[in-house]
Amino acid sequence: MNDFDVVVVGGGINGAGMARDLAGRGWRVLLAEREDLAQHTSSASTKLVHGGLRYLETYEFALVAKALREREVLLRSAPHLIQPLRFVLPHAPHLRPAWMIRLGLFLYDHLARRELLPGSHGLKLAGSAYGAPLKPEFTRGFVYSDGWVDDARLVVLNARDAQTRGAEVLTRCAVTEARRLADHWQVALQNGRSLRSRALVNAAGPWAERFLRDHTQGADGRPLPARGLRLVKGSHIVVDQRFTHDHAYIFQNADGRILFAIPYEGRFTLIGTTDVELPEHEEPPSRAQIAQDETDYLCEQASRYLARPVTPADVRWTYAGVRPLLDEGGSASSVTRDYLLEADTDGGAPLLNVWGGKLTTYRKLAEDGATQLGAMLGDPRRPWTAGTRLPGGDLGRHGVDIAAFTAELQARHTGRPLATVARLARAYGSDAAALLTAPGAEVAPGLFESELRHLADAEWARSADDVLWRRSKLGLHYTPEQRDAVAAWFA
Repeated sequence: MNDFDVVVVGGGINGAGMARDLAGRGWRVLLAEREDLAQHTSSASTKLVHGGLRYLETYEFALVAKALREREVLLRSAPHLIQPLRFVLPHAPHLRPAWMIRLGLFLYDHLARRELLPGSHGLKLAGSAYGAPLKPEFTRGFVYSDGWVDDARLVVLNARDAQTRGAEVLTRCAVTEARRLADHWQVALQNGRSLRSRALVNAAGPWAERFLRDHTQGADGRPLPARGLRLVKGSHIVVDQRFTHDHAYIFQNADGRILFAIPYEGRFTLIGTTDVELPEHEEPPSRAQIAQDETDYLCEQASRYLARPVTPADVRWTYAGVRPLLDEGGSASSVTRDYLLEADTDGGAPLLNVWGGKLTTYRKLAEDGATQLGAMLGDPRRPWTAGTRLPGGDLGRHGVDIAAFTAELQARHTGRPLATVARLARAYGSDAAALLTAPGAEVAPGLFESELRHLADAEWARSADDVLWRRSKLGLHYTPEQRDAVAAWFA
């Protein structure tokens, strides 16, 4: 089939979420991604589903309230993939007074209805497990709730659900040209296919402006106009774990920014993020990389709080992504993380540009965008995603209790190591049982052929990197020889 209602350009979280929502409303949808799903920005976040506590200081109450509402929706939609996480905020009196933090946390607790997460409270750090990893001068603090997510897997699950509901999902297949006519788009793909689509969604993230400039044409043959974006690089480092409890930390920096230190992959600590603005008119790099001064900054700021300093020599892994933010002036850290959906029908067939956005609000963005597209196509259709689980998210009688689900799964597969069962449960939810029943040969420690076949057949994995660094983070745990064994399986 080469006739579609909507072609979605971009396989990050916004594009995958949009394709899922549109397909679930019965539209004929094609999603085209030039590389792997979530290969760039959408696998390079801080892995948080959160309201954005720091945005209260810039008075973005509407954004925070929206994100807090979505946090609750997402926790229910994928309880295997998205889990509650408690944060410890050590109090640094010279940066923010205690009353200001208490007020901010009170608002954070009450700006949106909260059912799954406990509220905030004060904490005596001295003598507690949460104070032990910190320098002794931090004697008091606060605790509040947010959520954690495997960001790249969230993208894949949205793409899977889109496909299940009828969408065609193409990876490693760029849209090379989209020509706008009066009543449809003529779309050319990298694989040589020519498509006809009633509408086009530009969800190319940091490349959204460049896509319009280089790959679209109006009926007059000219590129379509684009909105300016601020491209901000966010970088993270991963070090050996600095604490063994299950809470994360949020640190206040002297420059007004904040820093997260998060338990990661069982034996590591994830520290981030930076906000480094790319020079004006610079194209986003195909693979963003951390700079040495960013590594130094993250180490220095984390070491202001942690009793055991973090040095560049401690860094085991890094990743960076370029975030497309709406250009509204101000510093990179203060620019809004809200999104703008720009609908355009003036020049012919409908076009929807997606500008900005954050991981936590992707579902609402997709819902709003699908509703706008329905209006432009003259056929509004009802939203449906708010109460629907993503693939693997139905944990049966356990509801949102992933620990109880994992325990039951382990009891049914007593011959498998608990660490392997727990990893599969959190990655695949209710789909994990099938992977455990007939695992096949072990390709690398804890990674069996059944999982690799699933990733290749159902999740668009085409290389070892797709598996080891996006659909899982097993690359952190494996030796070079073990990573080569996964590459050999694909070869």
